[in-house]
Amino acid sequence: MAARVELREIGNEEGNRLLRIIRRGSGSVVTWRRAQIVLLAAQRMPSARIAEVVFSDPDTVREVIHNFNRDGFDSLYPRYRGGRPRIFTLPERQQIKRIALSVPTDLGQPFATWSLAKLADYLVAEGVVTDISSYVKSGAAVGLRSARISR
Repeated sequence: MAARVELREIGNEEGNRLLRIIRRGSGSVVTWRRAQIVLLAAQRMPSARIAEVVFSDPDTVREVIHNFNRDGFDSLYPRYRGGRPRIFTLPERQQIKRIALSVPTDLGQPFATWSLAKLADYLVAEGVVTDISSYVKSGAAVGLRSARISR
Protein backbone atom coordinates (compact mmCIF):
# COMPACT_ATOMS: atom_id res chain seq x y z
CA MET A 1 0.00 0.00 0.00
CA ALA A 2 1.27 3.47 -0.86
CA ALA A 3 2.20 5.92 1.84
CA ARG A 4 -0.58 8.21 3.02
CA VAL A 5 -0.17 11.79 1.87
CA GLU A 6 -1.99 14.53 3.70
CA LEU A 7 -2.59 18.04 2.50
CA ARG A 8 -1.09 20.82 4.57
CA GLU A 9 -3.51 23.18 6.28
CA ILE A 10 -4.95 25.71 3.88
CA GLY A 11 -6.47 29.00 4.94
CA ASN A 12 -9.74 30.61 3.89
CA GLU A 13 -8.02 32.71 1.24
CA GLU A 14 -6.42 29.63 -0.36
CA GLY A 15 -9.70 27.73 -0.18
CA ASN A 16 -11.54 30.59 -1.88
CA ARG A 17 -8.88 30.74 -4.58
CA LEU A 18 -9.31 27.00 -5.22
CA LEU A 19 -13.08 27.48 -5.45
CA ARG A 20 -12.64 30.31 -7.95
CA ILE A 21 -10.44 28.12 -10.13
CA ILE A 22 -13.00 25.32 -10.06
CA ARG A 23 -16.07 27.53 -10.60
CA ARG A 24 -14.51 29.64 -13.33
CA GLY A 25 -14.75 26.81 -15.82
CA SER A 26 -12.45 28.55 -18.29
CA GLY A 27 -8.75 27.99 -18.56
CA SER A 28 -6.78 24.78 -18.43
CA VAL A 29 -8.58 21.53 -17.69
CA VAL A 30 -5.37 20.33 -16.05
CA THR A 31 -5.42 23.25 -13.60
CA TRP A 32 -9.14 22.73 -12.90
CA ARG A 33 -8.65 19.02 -12.17
CA ARG A 34 -5.64 19.60 -9.91
CA ALA A 35 -7.52 22.30 -7.99
CA GLN A 36 -10.43 19.90 -7.57
CA ILE A 37 -8.08 17.23 -6.17
CA VAL A 38 -6.55 19.70 -3.69
CA LEU A 39 -9.96 20.97 -2.58
CA LEU A 40 -11.22 17.42 -1.97
CA ALA A 41 -8.02 16.63 -0.06
CA ALA A 42 -8.62 19.74 2.07
CA GLN A 43 -11.94 18.18 3.05
CA ARG A 44 -9.97 15.16 4.36
CA MET A 45 -11.16 12.81 1.64
CA PRO A 46 -8.80 9.81 1.22
CA SER A 47 -6.66 9.64 -1.92
CA ALA A 48 -8.36 6.48 -3.19
CA ARG A 49 -11.81 8.10 -2.93
CA ILE A 50 -10.57 11.32 -4.61
CA ALA A 51 -9.23 9.18 -7.46
CA GLU A 52 -12.68 7.64 -7.92
CA VAL A 53 -14.41 11.02 -7.89
CA VAL A 54 -12.07 12.66 -10.44
CA PHE A 55 -11.62 9.49 -12.52
CA SER A 56 -7.90 9.38 -11.94
CA ASP A 57 -5.23 7.13 -10.50
CA PRO A 58 -4.54 7.22 -6.72
CA ASP A 59 -0.82 7.73 -7.45
CA THR A 60 -1.64 10.80 -9.52
CA VAL A 61 -3.79 12.17 -6.69
CA ARG A 62 -0.98 11.65 -4.18
CA GLU A 63 1.49 13.34 -6.55
CA VAL A 64 -0.77 16.39 -6.97
CA ILE A 65 -1.20 16.69 -3.19
CA HIS A 66 2.53 16.28 -2.59
CA ASN A 67 3.36 18.90 -5.23
CA PHE A 68 0.82 21.34 -3.77
CA ASN A 69 2.32 20.89 -0.30
CA ARG A 70 5.76 21.68 -1.74
CA ASP A 71 5.02 24.36 -4.38
CA GLY A 72 1.61 25.77 -3.53
CA PHE A 73 -0.54 27.17 -6.34
CA ASP A 74 2.34 27.07 -8.82
CA SER A 75 1.96 23.28 -8.87
CA LEU A 76 -1.60 23.57 -10.21
CA TYR A 77 -0.56 25.16 -13.49
CA PRO A 78 0.89 22.91 -16.20
CA ARG A 79 4.45 23.55 -17.28
CA TYR A 80 4.27 23.28 -21.04
CA ARG A 81 7.55 22.89 -22.79
CA GLY A 82 8.61 24.15 -26.16
CA GLY A 83 8.92 20.77 -27.81
CA ARG A 84 11.89 18.93 -29.15
CA PRO A 85 15.10 21.01 -29.20
CA ARG A 86 16.97 21.56 -32.44
CA ILE A 87 19.29 18.70 -33.19
CA PHE A 88 22.00 20.52 -35.15
CA THR A 89 23.25 24.09 -35.03
CA LEU A 90 23.34 26.18 -38.19
CA PRO A 91 27.12 25.74 -38.71
CA GLU A 92 26.75 21.97 -38.27
CA ARG A 93 23.91 21.88 -40.83
CA GLN A 94 25.99 23.92 -43.27
CA GLN A 95 28.95 21.56 -42.87
CA ILE A 96 26.70 18.50 -43.26
CA LYS A 97 25.25 19.97 -46.45
CA ARG A 98 28.72 20.80 -47.80
CA ILE A 99 29.90 17.23 -47.18
CA ALA A 100 26.69 15.71 -48.58
CA LEU A 101 27.08 17.74 -51.79
CA SER A 102 30.71 16.69 -52.22
CA VAL A 103 31.91 13.60 -54.05
CA PRO A 104 32.94 10.93 -51.52
CA THR A 105 36.11 9.99 -53.45
CA ASP A 106 37.33 13.61 -53.08
CA LEU A 107 37.19 13.07 -49.32
CA GLY A 108 39.14 9.80 -49.49
CA GLN A 109 36.15 7.46 -49.34
CA PRO A 110 36.12 4.27 -51.46
CA PHE A 111 32.66 4.85 -52.97
CA ALA A 112 31.23 7.20 -55.59
CA THR A 113 27.94 8.28 -53.95
CA TRP A 114 26.70 8.85 -50.42
CA SER A 115 24.07 6.70 -48.79
CA LEU A 116 22.52 8.06 -45.60
CA ALA A 117 24.24 5.38 -43.51
CA LYS A 118 27.64 6.10 -45.07
CA LEU A 119 27.15 9.87 -44.71
CA ALA A 120 26.15 9.47 -41.05
CA ASP A 121 29.14 7.25 -40.30
CA TYR A 122 31.48 9.72 -42.02
CA LEU A 123 30.04 12.72 -40.11
CA VAL A 124 30.52 10.95 -36.77
CA ALA A 125 34.03 9.68 -37.68
CA GLU A 126 35.13 13.19 -38.74
CA GLY A 127 33.72 14.75 -35.56
CA VAL A 128 31.20 16.96 -37.35
CA VAL A 129 28.50 15.57 -35.02
CA THR A 130 28.76 13.30 -32.00
CA ASP A 131 25.84 11.00 -32.83
CA ILE A 132 23.14 10.52 -35.42
CA SER A 133 20.22 8.36 -34.36
CA SER A 134 18.08 6.37 -36.78
CA TYR A 135 15.32 8.95 -36.22
CA VAL A 136 17.62 11.73 -37.34
CA LYS A 137 18.77 9.65 -40.32
CA SER A 138 15.17 9.31 -41.50
CA GLY A 139 14.62 13.06 -40.98
CA ALA A 140 17.88 13.77 -42.77
CA ALA A 141 16.65 11.73 -45.73
CA VAL A 142 13.67 14.04 -46.08
CA GLY A 143 15.87 17.13 -45.71
CA LEU A 144 18.44 15.90 -48.20
CA ARG A 145 15.73 14.94 -50.68
CA SER A 146 14.16 18.39 -50.43
CA ALA A 147 17.59 19.93 -51.08
CA ARG A 148 17.94 17.53 -54.07
CA ILE A 149 21.01 15.91 -52.55
CA SER A 150 19.71 12.37 -52.28
CA ARG A 151 17.11 10.31 -54.13
